[in-house]
Amino acid sequence: MERVKFETTDEYIATFSGDVLRHLKKMRSIVRKAAPEAKEVISYNMPAVFQDGVLVYYAGYKNHIGLYPTGSGIEYFKEQFADYKWSKGAIQFPLDRPLPEQLITDIVRFRLTENREKAQLKPKKGK
Repeated sequence: MERVKFETTDEYIATFSGDVLRHLKKMRSIVRKAAPEAKEVISYNMPAVFQDGVLVYYAGYKNHIGLYPTGSGIEYFKEQFADYKWSKGAIQFPLDRPLPEQLITDIVRFRLTENREKAQLKPKKGK
């Protein structure tokens, strides 16, 4: 069976239904509100937001929504993940509970600040 290669976040989200669809739309809304200037992209065949580098990735699954804020995003917020299954690169938000909007917002903003700081440290090309 050939796997679908997604081109847009809309295309990715449209493949889901029910609670997964509802949670993906909510995740997208939270992430966009936290980083309104970030560009939506598909990376690793899942939605991601990019501003001075990838901020976070997210994806829908049968029983949860996965958020992938890179290792630094996990490390910085791991004390707040007691109610969730998580690993060094991902957090799983179960579909039977509302998404933790403030936590997701804080993670995205942390990554935004981190990416901005890294971008400022890079030497400018052509100077």
